[in-house]
Parts: sequence; structure tokens; C-alpha cells
Amino acid sequence: MPTFTTPHVLRGLSKLMACAAVVFLAGCATQAPQDESGRQSGDWDAQKAEVEAFDTWTLVGKAGLRTPEENTSANLDWNQHPYYFRMLISGPFGGGRNVLEGREGRFSLSNSDGRYEAESPEALMKEQLGWALPVSAMPDWVRGLPGDQGSYQLETDALGFPSHLSQDGWEIDYRDWEEFAGLWLPRRLVMNYDDIRITLVVNEWRQTDGE
Repeated sequence: MPTFTTPHVLRGLSKLMACAAVVFLAGCATQAPQDESGRQSGDWDAQKAEVEAFDTWTLVGKAGLRTPEENTSANLDWNQHPYYFRMLISGPFGGGRNVLEGREGRFSLSNSDGRYEAESPEALMKEQLGWALPVSAMPDWVRGLPGDQGSYQLETDALGFPSHLSQDGWEIDYRDWEEFAGLWLPRRLVMNYDDIRITLVVNEWRQTDGE
């Protein structure tokens, strides 16, 4: 015998299908866009205050230096505190093993030839090594933040993360990110100033105790 569906049953099925569609669309709406690394839209804004407070850390990585005269690299082991930093620079453009330190406005660089001091870490590196990293601003830049002195322009990517920063004559491009201790931090950034190009690759972030 043929089976007949009553209008009451049809209305019930229609309501059920409508509810299912609403639930499906709501579920889709709550899934924020993300990239292959797992970063999602809104992650940066949600963590920005924590990144700003993350001021005591160790960064282990490699810096590549390119100028019209040379193309070389060095290893970095960088320990940062709010009022003190110590950066171990080793490898070709470090000229061996150099330890750059700064505390309360005093800066020194030590190597096998002796210990030297200057009024800024940039001046010290320029005098002793012939080149300089933008050390004063880099503690902020390596976390994806503009320096707290001087004007800047910041561009963001489709997920709201920093993609390009212009400050103090430097142009910084953020190329890759990694998650560390619940925070997304830059893994690879490229810094350009005139004909100087520095590529920093972070191999490891570590939490360190404050002083």
C-alpha cells in the first residue's frame, strides 16, 4: 500500500531541518580563519597584553647579514631582562666569540682581544665588529611589537598578526610564527636598513627567571 505523510508530520520535518541548518551555520560562523601553522584570526589581539608583559626570555637563533660587501651569518644566544641583556654572538660575522652586555645605560663587549665600552650597543658593535644590530629596539621587534620610542607604521596580515613594521629607518617583515608557552611569537623576520639586510631565524624561545 502507498504511504502517505500527513501535513503535521511534514511541518515537523521542516522545523527539524531548519533547526539543523541554523546549528550548522552557527558552527561554521564560530570557526575563525586560520593558517597552516594553527594561527587564528583574533589570536594576536587576544594575546597582545601577554606578549607585552613577556619581557624576560632567552632567544636562541641565527642572524644572517647581507651588505653590498659581504653575505655572512652568526649564531645568537640572547638573554633578555627588563633592565639587563646579554647577547652571545659567535660565528663568522661575530669574528669568533663576542659577548655584548647592557645594564642601566652602560654597555660592554668582551672578546678574546679585551673588553670595550661605548654609549650605545649599536656604537659598540660598529666600533668593534664593523656592523651593528638594532639592539636597542630589537627586544620589542623580535616579539612583534613596535619600539616604545619613535613613531612607527604597522601593517597586519589577514589574521591580524603584524606583517610589516617601519620604525627608525628600519623595515621589518614578519615571515613566520611559532607558538611558545601559549603565545604566538615571531620565528623568522627580515630587517632592512638602506643596503643592510638582516635575517633573524629563531630556533628556540625559552622562559628565564627574572633578576
